[in-house]
Amino acid sequence: MSAPRLAVLRSGMVTALGLSAPATCTALRAGLTNPSETRFADAQGEWIMSYAVPLALRGRAKLVAMAAAAIEECLEGMPREDWPKIALLLCVAERTRAGRCDGLEDTLLAEITQHLGADKFAAQSGVLPYGRVSCAVALRESRKLLQAGTVSAVLIVAVDSLISAATLSAFEKDGRLLTPQNSDGFIPGEGACALLIGAECSQPHLSISGLGFATETAFIGAEQPLRADGLTAAVSSALADAGCAMHDLDFRITDISGEHYYFKEAALVLLRTLRQRKEEFDFWHPAEGIGETGSVIGPALLAVASAAGKGGYAPGNAMLLHAANDSGERAAIIAHYVTGHVQ
Repeated sequence: MSAPRLAVLRSGMVTALGLSAPATCTALRAGLTNPSETRFADAQGEWIMSYAVPLALRGRAKLVAMAAAAIEECLEGMPREDWPKIALLLCVAERTRAGRCDGLEDTLLAEITQHLGADKFAAQSGVLPYGRVSCAVALRESRKLLQAGTVSAVLIVAVDSLISAATLSAFEKDGRLLTPQNSDGFIPGEGACALLIGAECSQPHLSISGLGFATETAFIGAEQPLRADGLTAAVSSALADAGCAMHDLDFRITDISGEHYYFKEAALVLLRTLRQRKEEFDFWHPAEGIGETGSVIGPALLAVASAAGKGGYAPGNAMLLHAANDSGERAAIIAHYVTGHVQ
């Protein structure tokens, strides 16, 4: 293996299904959904549905509050004097997304820290504006930081919201939202998720064993036939990094939120990478319950995987997680739930 494995030690979540990781993961397991009407209408005058977090805030203030709540849950019980030894990597929407809050890279991290009443996190902290693949990028950076020994742990935090007039208008215009007139779309959502990442330990945990990245030229909306070259390359790279093959895995968890394009891409990847027949190969997509949450979905996939391993209801201990940006970036993660001592 090319790099040390990482461990997901703790998690925190704020979603439309629950204001904590256990609440959200339990609701997802039960197949619950909680869509509600927004204050915005589509071109036909129908109210646009969303998965909104029930907080009496809007815009940037809501992003700060959601992120802070996820962090507080994730770091509960950890002394505040230890926080400066932790690097905080903040995952946010990509710069090109319509309706994105201005200056997320400039001040959002400081605003969240101030809201928490914390002095600071480690100097290696920063913002990763890469949308749905941000978490995988943060894991790659976490490897470097932990291997160098410059921090005691890494806190990956993602916060995002697609529930704004400009964002909804852009996606509705492009025919991307799920509406009574459009079945090939997604329901927008919002939320936050935090993961505490450290080196592997003797306690049960979700182990990150492989990472892979690539770019898809036939991204959604491009006038090219989809062959899933980008995601196939990312998955193949992650498998090689983890030292395993697709048939060694037990199930998949993806960021797919409802659009046919991404379901087709996932199916093509399976056809191109699975070399031995499997009787079952479960396919989970948490966005079905929390909505299209942008950068939040990456950490959410890992939080769901960790909860499933800990709760004993996962189809197995080895899994593939993958995510895709609308502009072509692709990322894949191979993870294993470790129940005993790591040699």
